[in-house]
Amino acid sequence: MTPGIAPEAELPPYDGVAMADVVLVTSPEAAAAARQVLQAEEVLGFDTESKPTFSKGEISTGPHLIQLATATRVYLFPVGRQPELPDVKAILESPRILKVGFGLDSDLAQLRARLQIEARNILDLSRALRSETGKQSLGAKTAVAQYFGRRLQKSKRTTTSNWANPRLTERQILYAANDAQVALRVYRAAFPSGALS
Repeated sequence: MTPGIAPEAELPPYDGVAMADVVLVTSPEAAAAARQVLQAEEVLGFDTESKPTFSKGEISTGPHLIQLATATRVYLFPVGRQPELPDVKAILESPRILKVGFGLDSDLAQLRARLQIEARNILDLSRALRSETGKQSLGAKTAVAQYFGRRLQKSKRTTTSNWANPRLTERQILYAANDAQVALRVYRAAFPSGALS
């Protein structure tokens, strides 16, 4: 952390996404409308959530939720409700739109294995910000503290909750939305000229 910045625990909380700015996409019509908005963007925040595995050797059936964020709105796509996600696939496979997120290796592998989505034009901020900070890797919590002087609260209880549940709680929805949008906000702060896009 930069000298002179308070430890994360002492920082004020990060003001995240409001429920009014989150769209839970649960129909083909809503997905088509979301695609229209998302395709107009040059850079999107991106993440996925999966139901955790607790037994040794258990293979994840995720992703169970795909999140795509603009500066003002976050779209959440539950995977189980629609067997195919052509609108999400079009966005993630677009070579024109840059998708930014933190620690995306397993997200991309699961998208490929389960949904046959070959995501393109991806920027993993954990790696991209490594050279900026000199650290081996940089997570979302550390990045929010460094760039915004705020504390990103990530509840382990929510992280390890059942993302395959057909009815997500408000806590899950906000957690997932923030994961995607915070990546976009950090990207804009770290690379204001958009040089990496």
